[in-house]
Parts: sequence; C-alpha cells; structure tokens
Amino acid sequence: MSASAAAKTKPSQEFARAEAAAKFILGKTKLRPSIGVVLGSGLGAFANEIPGAARIDYKNIPHFPRSTAIGHAGRMVIGKVADVPVAIMQGRVHFYEGYSMREVIFPMRVMARMGIRAVLLTNAAGGINRNFKQGGLVVLRDHINLQGTNPLIGANDEHFGERFPDMTQVYWKPYQAAALQDGKRLGIEIAEGVYAGLTGPSYETPAEIRYLRTIGADVVGMSTVPEVIAAAHMGIRVLGISCVTNMAAGILDQPITSEEVMETGERVKADFVALLRAVIPRMNKDLP
Repeated sequence: MSASAAAKTKPSQEFARAEAAAKFILGKTKLRPSIGVVLGSGLGAFANEIPGAARIDYKNIPHFPRSTAIGHAGRMVIGKVADVPVAIMQGRVHFYEGYSMREVIFPMRVMARMGIRAVLLTNAAGGINRNFKQGGLVVLRDHINLQGTNPLIGANDEHFGERFPDMTQVYWKPYQAAALQDGKRLGIEIAEGVYAGLTGPSYETPAEIRYLRTIGADVVGMSTVPEVIAAAHMGIRVLGISCVTNMAAGILDQPITSEEVMETGERVKADFVALLRAVIPRMNKDLP
C-alpha cells in the first residue's frame, strides 16, 4: 500500500496509543531527539551520566509497559550526548516477562512517533564464539530469530510500515564500521558477530549452545530481535552492540548467574560509556 493509500485508512489503536505516549514524553522536554538508545541488563549507567536530562518513569507514560527484569531501571531519559538530542531507554521489557510481542515492541513504536530515525540497541549476551572474552563488546552484523514468533504477526497498520519489511540492511553497515573504528581508536576490546535471540528466561543448555554455534551464532540473548524487526518495519536504522557478560553454557565449567551478568556490566562500564559517546554523533550524521 502506498503512503497516500495508508493516509486514507484509519490508524489502529496501537498507533493511537503510541502517539499518545510519544506526545506525553515530548511534553516533558524541549528537546526533539533523533537518536534512540536502549540499554540492556547491567548497562544502564550510561543514562545516569547525562546532565540536565528529563527522566520519566515508564509507569508514568501512558500505555507504556514496565520493566520487571533485574538491572532495568524502567526509565526514559531525554538529554544530549555530545550535543546530539537522544531518547534513552534505561531498561526494556522482554517476552519472558509475560508481555506479548506487541507490548515488547511498543516502546520502539513510541520512539518512531517521537521522530527517532536511528536506534542504538544494547544487550547483555552470552558468548558462544570461543574467541570472545567475558567483558568484551560485540558489534552486531545480523541476528537469528529463535523466539518462535514475530512481533509483526497480525493485522498490519500501514501507518507504521509495509506488510513485508526487508531485513537485509536493518543492521546499518556504516554504523557498524563507525563503532568498530571508534572501539579500536579508544583501545576497547571489540569484535563483530551474529546474535541469536531466544525467549528465556532459563539460560541455554550446553547442547543448545553447540547447536547455536553450528548455525552461525556468536552471542545469545533474550531481547533485541523484536525491537530490530519493529525498527525495520518503520524504516529506522539500527546499530546493535552486545556486552559479553558471561560465556555461554558448556564453554566454562561453571554455572551462569544473573549476578555475574550485573557484575560484568559494572566492570565494563567505562569502556561501554566511552564507545557510546563516540559513536552516537557519527550515527547522527548518517540518518535516513
């Protein structure tokens, strides 16, 4: 359906709710962010270092789902990073929390209605690639959706995007190159790889990790994939960065715990913050 044809159709309730949430958030600040950032488990410290930012709890935003996961503050932060207006989600919601896929991607819908044209999605991930080390950062070049569903299933609202969005370029290659260059310049251990998205909340078994390595995954986690699909649907460019907070099951002879994830996030905070501060201005120069 063309844009003109879509304009003649009635927006869905989901679209109207996203509009209402976006209007509420923008009413709390004079800034009009063009870049969105989603901070994963243990990585929320970046948002704490934005001076003079507007901070809005998810519970106060109309229709917005609330984070229940460990290490997710559940707060929208609107401020500037190197003079670039940004909207930062200090925590996300996950499918494993009991939310529907439509609820999981609702914040991404809201960002689009706020005028966001590019997003930097971060996550805590298990390292599958044996060349990766705990605490390393990985720039995502692609993903494998193993969550058993797709957030776009159901009636399509053409006001968001077309029925069958292309996924070949959703991880924007110039953003990947910029992040890798900045990482090396800053002396940060950084690699690139493919993210496998599973539902959780249980961690993977050693057999599942062997399977994931066989099909080409380098890191594994329980988020990000639905958001990327929603971004592609709405024409938003994506940069994905994983923090290897633990090595995946069977690689090390030890159990995996959420405490380990949080501790690693804290340990790499300085490198993570430095990388985001460097790459966000470069993303802003290459907006769709």
